[in-house]
Amino acid sequence: MTKIEDQITDSLRSYPLFTSANAHIERKEVIALSNHLRSLMIPSFYRTDSSFEDIYDFVEKMIHKAYAYKNEVYDKTITDKLFERFSTIISQLAKDLEFFYESDPACESREEIILAYPGFYAILIYRLAHAMYDLKIPYLPRMMSELAHSATGIDINPGAKIDESFFIDHGTGVVIGETVIIGKRVKVYQGVTLGAISTDDAGSLKGVKRHPTIEDNVTIYANATVLGGKVVIGKNSVIGGNAFIIKSIPADSLAMVKNCGLIIRSLKESNDA
Repeated sequence: MTKIEDQITDSLRSYPLFTSANAHIERKEVIALSNHLRSLMIPSFYRTDSSFEDIYDFVEKMIHKAYAYKNEVYDKTITDKLFERFSTIISQLAKDLEFFYESDPACESREEIILAYPGFYAILIYRLAHAMYDLKIPYLPRMMSELAHSATGIDINPGAKIDESFFIDHGTGVVIGETVIIGKRVKVYQGVTLGAISTDDAGSLKGVKRHPTIEDNVTIYANATVLGGKVVIGKNSVIGGNAFIIKSIPADSLAMVKNCGLIIRSLKESNDA
């Protein structure tokens, strides 16, 4: 075993990041952070034995740790700035909840949405992570988003700008990129990608708008793909399932796949062929 251990040790010397002694951020800490923050947003459903002061201190500790891990100076006002945004987030979540209830005829109650709908949970964590992202807190926004992604199958980059009353139905496979802008009362179904067009020089596009803009009252059905930073889906439009869109769609439009070649014939006919 000594020889194998020596080989591994030699390999690790080439990648000092893999063996850094810095106090890294552990997954279990980010889970605890997400749980604490969601308990402040909807305390009747996400209960905690921690006091408000305990939660504040834990959040402050995690933010400080994130800055330290990146070797950046910790801004002592940043935790207060984050907490000052929570009232707005609670208002946004209340409107999201109402829009879910309006949009899904299978929904029995608002309580069911909070307890069981992955789309609502993904939006809850996104709104918290986005507040951190907007304040330029390192690491934590993306780690929180990826935990929600693992739990729900919904991948929302914390940099996306999503207005109030947002609805994700089913949700599995939804991808929303970093520079996406989404207006009010937008509906998105499973498998939708709001992404960027791949390039050979991705590094040059950091900080550039690479993902589409979705205006108010747009519905995007299952497995549709909308790509590109200059693409705008105009208000009140509907994007049909499986559409692939790389150019803007005017307001009040229906965009759908046509003549996709579906063939239906009897099983008897198929067996006789």
